[in-house]
Amino acid sequence: MYPAVRKLFFTDCRCAGDLSKTYEELFAKLDTNKDGKVDVSELRAGLAAMGIQTGKGAVQKIISSGDKNKDDVLDFNEFTKYLKDHEKKLRLTFKNLDKNKDGQVDYMEIKQSFADLGLEISKEDAKKILQSIDVDGTMSVDWNEWREHFLFNPATSLQEIIRYWKHSTVLDIGDSLTIPDEFTEEEKTTGLWWKQLMAGAVAGAVSRTGTAPLDRMKVFMQVHASKSNKISLVGGFKQMLKEGGVTSLWRGNGINVLKIAPETAIKFMAYEQYKKLLASESGKVQTHERFMAGSLAGATAQTAIYPMEVMKTRLTLRKTGQYSGMFDCAKKILKREGVKAFYKGYIPNILGIIPYAGIDLAVYESLKNFWLSKYAKDTANPGVLVLLGCGTISSTCGQLASYPLALIRTRMQAQASLEGSEQLPMGRMVKKILEKDGFFGLYRGILPNFMKVIPAVSISYVVYENMRSGLGIQK
Repeated sequence: MYPAVRKLFFTDCRCAGDLSKTYEELFAKLDTNKDGKVDVSELRAGLAAMGIQTGKGAVQKIISSGDKNKDDVLDFNEFTKYLKDHEKKLRLTFKNLDKNKDGQVDYMEIKQSFADLGLEISKEDAKKILQSIDVDGTMSVDWNEWREHFLFNPATSLQEIIRYWKHSTVLDIGDSLTIPDEFTEEEKTTGLWWKQLMAGAVAGAVSRTGTAPLDRMKVFMQVHASKSNKISLVGGFKQMLKEGGVTSLWRGNGINVLKIAPETAIKFMAYEQYKKLLASESGKVQTHERFMAGSLAGATAQTAIYPMEVMKTRLTLRKTGQYSGMFDCAKKILKREGVKAFYKGYIPNILGIIPYAGIDLAVYESLKNFWLSKYAKDTANPGVLVLLGCGTISSTCGQLASYPLALIRTRMQAQASLEGSEQLPMGRMVKKILEKDGFFGLYRGILPNFMKVIPAVSISYVVYENMRSGLGIQK
């Protein structure tokens, strides 16, 4: 049946009368109960019967986009108007892709369009995308093939197609050392970028609050655990509950949440500036330039908010009655230790950005390319579980590589507040840990750290999707 629909609908020239007749015939095929309206189930079944594949949620999105009177169905006029409007948008996208204006899109033009959006893909990946659209096997796509592929797909721009594979900031696992998210020019001009950042920040806040007890346990074990002072997960929680009650499990969470907004804003603005400075060609950012810009942006943001990091560690480890709040903590640190105390552990923290961001990006790209080469047959959309899985694994690998530096940083931040603790520089502290506890002493607290990854990712994803919906960001 599908070849007949193609012949009927996707021909080079149709006059207005023919096109209207075509729309009528197509509408009649979809309107199985003949009530003059097409609902979600009829559209889904009709398109499946024609052999037209649609992505998850695409059918509902088509109905929502065309449904002007909000009755959750499309009448013939709404159906026709949707197809005409959608075709206009597809024509504009096709023209933007067709760089040499020869009426055909080849894999190099697809590769260039990705590069214009700041994303590097290989020739093989570009060819794979082209082959999924190319009906006649010529390794180029003309307007009819483009229209045929996307007419019943709500994605109207290359940005929307590419958005599947953007490494999103939605995955907040408690550390903010990842390379910032990419935003297209369209997202920047329409103001969608700040909505996405806000959605990510709220998701991060809820996620960190939900996993705060495990985060406090991690810091507790990083600072206090050793071969001579073994602290188990259950024993650590019992100790905390005995000392300060249930609410003590959330100590330090307030400032941990508070620092999300300034850190995200500074990192985003710094990233945009560093990309402009480092780009070898204006508007085009290579992968290594993106990594450098992201690492420098992370270092800039960390430098600006680092006093809050020190306070977070002190407030997390505080005993009942030690500080009355954030301001009291800052005041006491300043009075007893001076301004330089707010930058203790700064060097290992900055050094940790490079392995974290580098490994995170490399692992994510490797997993993405593996999925595309093995499983991307009919679509480049991997689905939510694959995206979450890739992001979680890459972030976890980044954490694993930079964890010893994170532990050194935490100990240096905390040592002045511990009674009888010797003030050691980074090199001597590493040497002391290795002598006393061996190599695995640099990984104290890694268990609660890994335990919080899956709940943190799950919570942040659910909250992020709800925030996107609430802020009116299209899925």
